[in-house]
Amino acid sequence: MDARFDAFCSSLALSAPQVKCLKDEIAESATGPHSHGSGLELACRAAEMALGPDRVDTSPLNNIVAHKTWSQACTASPYCIIQPASAADVTKAIRIFRHFDVHFAVRSGGHSPNPGASSIDANGILLDLQHMNAISLSQDKSIASLGPGGRWGDVLEALTPQGVDVVGGRIPVVGVSGLILGGGLHHLMAELGTAADNVDNFEVVLADGTVVSANAKENDDLFWALKGGGPNFGVVTRFDVHAIPARKIWYEMRVYAVDDLAAVLDAHATWQNSGASDTKSTASLIMTPDAITAVLQYSAPVERPEAFAPFYNLEPLQLAVPSTIGTFQSLATILGSVTPNQPMRHDYRATSSRIDARLYEDVYRFWRTRALAVRDETGANQTFVIQPVVPNVAKQGIAREATQWVSQRRIIFMGVPKGWTTLIDWTDPKDDEKVRSVSIETTEQWKKLGQERSLHIPFLFMNDASRDQNSLATYGVGNIARLKEISLKYDPTQLFQKRQNGGFLLSKV
Repeated sequence: MDARFDAFCSSLALSAPQVKCLKDEIAESATGPHSHGSGLELACRAAEMALGPDRVDTSPLNNIVAHKTWSQACTASPYCIIQPASAADVTKAIRIFRHFDVHFAVRSGGHSPNPGASSIDANGILLDLQHMNAISLSQDKSIASLGPGGRWGDVLEALTPQGVDVVGGRIPVVGVSGLILGGGLHHLMAELGTAADNVDNFEVVLADGTVVSANAKENDDLFWALKGGGPNFGVVTRFDVHAIPARKIWYEMRVYAVDDLAAVLDAHATWQNSGASDTKSTASLIMTPDAITAVLQYSAPVERPEAFAPFYNLEPLQLAVPSTIGTFQSLATILGSVTPNQPMRHDYRATSSRIDARLYEDVYRFWRTRALAVRDETGANQTFVIQPVVPNVAKQGIAREATQWVSQRRIIFMGVPKGWTTLIDWTDPKDDEKVRSVSIETTEQWKKLGQERSLHIPFLFMNDASRDQNSLATYGVGNIARLKEISLKYDPTQLFQKRQNGGFLLSKV
């Protein structure tokens, strides 16, 4: 035990007085009246010694940091909070978690609406990465290096003036790490693949505290697994992503009446079946119980692109955003401005199907009746969002894979022409079950009608999945087996499966 303890202290670079102090505290905790919870207390004390007291918050006021989550449904007060500033700090934290066998949660942007995914209560420690938010650009402007604690709005603000874009998040408040590890949808994905497909290298702290690179040449199996595999393999401390010359783009947002539902959905299905062959075009529908907004975007400075012709024949109630030549940054600012700024509870939910306007219409009407009733009762805002995933997204994913894993991976977006998600905003915890029932019943209806009409696709996009949806299980049997094999290779003791608090974990599949 002494040899193990000495090796542990050496790995943290503790001084001799610190080692003695920690050893004395361990001895005291073993016989003291509060020995039941001593592991967490000792882990936090070791972190204070190894990282410095300014990086570890053990005070009752740690709620200020702990509650900086996007969804109020995810707030929890951990035993202590560790806020590393570097990969070396993360290494020490992981070694501490492992040595004292404590539960922990890792938070990057904290944008997940799923309780426990990036938070933990007093039974564990929160590893909060918000200070690891550096953004840099290689000298030739081909690679942007992003810290896991950054937000996509900050990335755009830093890179756009330098004349480059990256395939990342569409909403400023979304965090870098969670979006990439779940896949990451972007306006350019039809041309260049998902955000995960555009990572050149991951810097990762593994369960034993070692820091490795994962790319097409080093640890290429881990490189494969991190592209949509979630928080199962380590803590990513840097994302090196491909940068491209900044573009001028075109966009427009057209608001239609609910009475025009069938015509708008026909236009969207027509675009999916024909206009989407122009990979510069993306068209999403953001639908509330009161109106339908078509977000049209073209990744070149072309006014009224022909790809969106089906929409031009429909008279909108309003041009919420008129025809505009702008940038991805200016579009992100607009998209971010329509989301609530005040603290609220949130939820997502996901499903997938093939293209069919009548299926969209039937499910929307099913959803709208329930969304209106729950809004009248609770005030909850609900949206019905159609996010198309065109065939070229899958082709780009295949083209960008580490070569030897292509044959073993069913690309997660293969054959998914339409993804559906919802965003729900509400305030009162007592309404949680009632508010969430709308999207739960809607996804069940999507599946029922989809199966009856041979349109259902059993795929759940991780970044849009709700707390009770097992997104990893929809990746396919072969992929899951390979992901579990990689998890055991890089985390033999399964620290991230057994001691990590939440998120979409392989141990739950």
